[in-house]
Amino acid sequence: MKFAPTDIPDVLLITPEARADERGFFMETYRADSFAQAGIHVTFVQDNHSRSAQGVLRGLHYQIRSPQGKLVRVVSGEVFDVAVDLRSSSPTFGRWVGEHLSDDNIRMLWIPPGFAHGFYVLSDRAEVIYKVTDYYAPEWDRTLIWDDPRLAIQWPLVDGKPPTLSSKDAGGLRLEKLETFDEMG
Repeated sequence: MKFAPTDIPDVLLITPEARADERGFFMETYRADSFAQAGIHVTFVQDNHSRSAQGVLRGLHYQIRSPQGKLVRVVSGEVFDVAVDLRSSSPTFGRWVGEHLSDDNIRMLWIPPGFAHGFYVLSDRAEVIYKVTDYYAPEWDRTLIWDDPRLAIQWPLVDGKPPTLSSKDAGGLRLEKLETFDEMG
């Protein structure tokens, strides 16, 4: 596996090595010793799988308590995956990174605890699988609004149309109104 830092060094773009032949391919998508050598010392406790139609935007989600690190990959289709640094003492606080993840490029994104996460579906349909380092805790779940002008995320909206959002995601808050990490102790 290749581990490469993004514009926010704690967020890593990971490219597994796929061995392909006429039958298809095989690849390791997680290996504890490889991740540890890359500085990722975590235990994953839950796997999540979502399917979404083109134009759906999920996020930007985080848990203010029981924060989750996420290892995100796409098994079908293509998404634009985004992480926003919500660690108030971080030099990259309030900055975002976005990467195209697809079943064709087989790349994964490691998003450590302390970040909001979301993705936008570019293909007709996409299936996203992600491993997390802590359990889902709805009472600590928070949503950063996807179009916060302070963040100015460059979402590659299909035909420039507004995304399809859940009511939860449409009701997200701007960064200045959110609980962020380090404020909570």
